[in-house]
Amino acid sequence: MEKRRLGRSDLMVSPLCLGGNVFGWTADEATSFKVLDAYVDAGLNFIDTADVYSTWVPGHKGGESETIIGKWMKARGNRDKLVIATKVGSEMAPDRKGLAKSYIRSAVEASLQRLQTDHIDLYQSHRDDLETPQQETLGAYEELIRDGKVRAIGASNFTAARLKEALEISTELGLPRYESLQPKYNLHDRAEYEAELEPLCRQEEVGVIPYYGLASGFLTGKYRSEADFGKSVRGGRMAAYLDDRGRRILAALDSVAGRKGATPAQVALAWLMARPGLTAPIASATSVDQVRELVKATAVHLDAADIAELDKASAYS
Repeated sequence: MEKRRLGRSDLMVSPLCLGGNVFGWTADEATSFKVLDAYVDAGLNFIDTADVYSTWVPGHKGGESETIIGKWMKARGNRDKLVIATKVGSEMAPDRKGLAKSYIRSAVEASLQRLQTDHIDLYQSHRDDLETPQQETLGAYEELIRDGKVRAIGASNFTAARLKEALEISTELGLPRYESLQPKYNLHDRAEYEAELEPLCRQEEVGVIPYYGLASGFLTGKYRSEADFGKSVRGGRMAAYLDDRGRRILAALDSVAGRKGATPAQVALAWLMARPGLTAPIASATSVDQVRELVKATAVHLDAADIAELDKASAYS
């Protein structure tokens, strides 16, 4: 499997990242193990999670996803073959959130314990923290990198202005820099990323690992009318996608998929993988069959005509 360099770091990752948000939520431990096995067996190595997964589930406290991944890595003895990304900063509890140095120091220890590892390959600021100076946050990461607990750092859900500021501080003060950005980006949700984040990331060689690569499932083609909204727990979100533009996107995906012998989901992910500056889209799966379908996207090669057709159908004003 092809590997891509993440930003300017020494992390070499597969072109498709497995999202861990479902582990311990819509995928129980046994199912999660099977999903992880299928992903790695296909030759891929990049797994993304967060300490906050899955606090939204009644009875959960967060850390459920990291815990499952940690148990799986210990059972398989494969830690050195993987690139593990997790995040810090989202609210775990009223007094456990943000990017202050003291909190990062305690949060990383908790993540390391749950993951049953001595280091995190990519440690990401999950959400910007306007109350903490970026210099303080980057200084905390510098200590973690120096101590061997973190290899590289990334940002998630940052505006272009704040990411630019962070990169400038890193350069001026000789602090570690964000080597990756995790924005919301897919064939439907294009405008916000492409306006300012994309040119900045390409100029500064920041690797981009977008989430919602399939627009909450809309780009799979599963939801084509209001009658389809009841097919899953995410169906309620589909009304925001199923408009005239959304239908044009689905038609273009069908067209390209038909020529390529692929599925709409595979084409949607292949479009992301082909985008200049994109390192690896993140996609989650709750079954082995879903993993196998997602992995096939890495073998779908879009030519200029395919990309032009998808770009035109998804054009925005």
